[in-house]
Amino acid sequence: MEQETIHFLDDTIVDKVAGTFKALADPTRVRILYLLTQKECSVGKIAELLNLSQSAVSHQLSFLKNLRLVKSRREGQFFMYSYDDEHVIQLLEQMIEHASHD
Repeated sequence: MEQETIHFLDDTIVDKVAGTFKALADPTRVRILYLLTQKECSVGKIAELLNLSQSAVSHQLSFLKNLRLVKSRREGQFFMYSYDDEHVIQLLEQMIEHASHD
């Protein structure tokens, strides 16, 4: 009889996956990430477009940046933000498509 091989995920990978799903579980972070799929934005522009305070946006961007889901670059005195993980964006787009079906 052939022995079945079972593979387990490393705890580090499990923690990263859970952290990414935690990030996507927040409606504000979903809105920010989706906006960043369309255009690079400053904190002020994100706040304006999503009708949020700049401090709320900064807080969420910091959370997303720590998970390496967004990145920033300096442009003059502003930081411009864009998404940083194509895999997570593909997952987000698939979930949006799934949620859009009746």
